[in-house]
Amino acid sequence: MKKIALMIAGLGIAATAIPAASAQQGWWGVNQRQAQLERRIDQGVRSGQLNRREAANLRAEFRSLVQLENRYRRSAPGLTVRERRDLDNRFDRLAQRIRWERRDWERRR
Repeated sequence: MKKIALMIAGLGIAATAIPAASAQQGWWGVNQRQAQLERRIDQGVRSGQLNRREAANLRAEFRSLVQLENRYRRSAPGLTVRERRDLDNRFDRLAQRIRWERRDWERRR
């Protein structure tokens, strides 16, 4: 009887731990987002969805965000919550631009 009670308690703990672990995986760090955006630009070029001009513009914007992140990190308190939010918003806008440019169906040469 005690074994069954312990098994049920263990299952209850496991059931509550799984959603918490998946919630943490939903948030991406800055470095993970940068790597993912860079991959999406490269894939767009390889597949022909992005032409050279589009890719160059997206990469320039990407580099400026990386430089901004470096400035934020070098500042006195380091990367603050406000700065992280700002980077998140900027990376979101870049991700939307990448998505838009890859799907705009311009003629590729």
